[in-house]
Amino acid sequence: LDDTNIDKFNNIIRKFSAQSQFIIISHNKKTIASTDIIYGITMIEQGISRVVAVDMREVA
Repeated sequence: LDDTNIDKFNNIIRKFSAQSQFIIISHNKKTIASTDIIYGITMIEQGISRVVAVDMREVA
C-alpha cells in the first residue's frame, strides 16, 4: 500500500482494536510503529528460535 492507504489502514485497525485483537504480519514501518506490542521470532543458532516481544507503549 502507498503511504496514504497505509495511514487509512492503520487508523481503521486502531479504531477496531478497542473491541478486537489483530495479528498483522508486516514489514511496513508505519504499520509497525502504530502497534502496541511487536512480536518477532529470532534464531539464536541453527534450529533454536525464540520469541521477542517489545511493548511499544513503554518504548515511546
